[in-house]
Amino acid sequence: MKRRQFINYSAQASLGLCLSSPVYAFDPALINNSRDTKVLIVGAGAAGLYAGYLLNSKGIPYSILEASDRYGGRLGKLDGFADFPLDLGAEWLHGKKSLVKKIIKQSKARIIKDNSDEFYWYKNQIVKKLPQYFYLNFAKSKNLPDISYQTYAAQEGYGEDYQFIIEQIAGDYGADSSDLSVKWNALESYEWSSGNKDYKFEQTYFDLVDQNIARPLVEHIQLNTAVKTLDYSQDKLRVYDNLGQVHIADKVLITVPISILKEGAIEFIPQLPESKVEAFQKIGMGAGMKVFLKFKDKFYHPNLAGGKICAAYVDESIGKKGKDHILMAFAMGKQAEYLSTLDSLGIQGALLAELDAMYRGQASKLFIAAHIENWTVHPYIKGAYSYSKVGIGKARVQAASSLENKVFFAGEAMNLNGHHQTVHGAMETALTQVNTMLQLF
Repeated sequence: MKRRQFINYSAQASLGLCLSSPVYAFDPALINNSRDTKVLIVGAGAAGLYAGYLLNSKGIPYSILEASDRYGGRLGKLDGFADFPLDLGAEWLHGKKSLVKKIIKQSKARIIKDNSDEFYWYKNQIVKKLPQYFYLNFAKSKNLPDISYQTYAAQEGYGEDYQFIIEQIAGDYGADSSDLSVKWNALESYEWSSGNKDYKFEQTYFDLVDQNIARPLVEHIQLNTAVKTLDYSQDKLRVYDNLGQVHIADKVLITVPISILKEGAIEFIPQLPESKVEAFQKIGMGAGMKVFLKFKDKFYHPNLAGGKICAAYVDESIGKKGKDHILMAFAMGKQAEYLSTLDSLGIQGALLAELDAMYRGQASKLFIAAHIENWTVHPYIKGAYSYSKVGIGKARVQAASSLENKVFFAGEAMNLNGHHQTVHGAMETALTQVNTMLQLF
């Protein structure tokens, strides 16, 4: 089942780390290597880019620091592997009732509704329908327990035959079924308001953001610049990076993935309140991987759920202009963790072996090439996207709160209206925080 359909059912169911000294002590000699701006944005993903776009439109001086060698964050594009472009990261537009709709309309980007059917690997065969419909059982109660999908499924009587189908459901939310909260995922999904249909881009999601938001900002983006320390103890904030530069700003907007905040990669002076550190830790972000498999012919179904090695396989040609046959393996949670222990040939071999078992050897026979995009090992991303762990409570609210109206936080994990995990959700948080900052100037 596609994510928006499942969310619709769920909605019905539930009306500082303290260091003894800063990484960089402020050295007057660094003044010659300092840069001053009104707003400093940390991270050039969807939230950071959109924040820059908004500030640019208001004529507010700003700079964007990006730790990696490219902008886009968890958006990315793969050209040349197929005769149509592929999204390395986010690729579905989940509903059209969001601020992205205006950008699509202005750009005249073409989107196609994804009406592809879902199939299941069940008891060693591919079926269109399951004997028991797991999703609808969320409608049994309006007061769901704060337990994992895995535990909930066991309590509801779903046995081993459903194990990896449940993994596919949890994986669509970026999680392993043993970690994703039934209660909080449903409650947050109830806030969803952008629509229940999924769409694919004829080009890519990356192209939409790149051409309409990012390119006018390029001169404001400094790549290969990782923030090490943020000192917000004075009226003017000082940000120290890996290049020995000092950036001075009136406001700072942090848009890095929650995984980076969880590991304390940025030192804050004064140290972060313990409640904020705890909030970061309560928000989940697990392993995630996309593997594109190119074949000579199409032998597979458009969407197949339930694999033991990979719980979700998706036909990438849907909505595209091209003749190549690309099947994408979408691995999350423990499945992605396992695949990450293998080398490239090992990952390729494990997936082909599973597909061979499902399709009587057709995968290996027709295989041409593979491309692996393992978001887990990207040093400045380290995972897929945020999810609602068991016990998350209102952690997103605390995580998104500002520090003394000086340091602000944006990104999909900070979205408070159920749109986390999405590009438009990340952009919404940028809009909220930029509006707040503008009121303070």
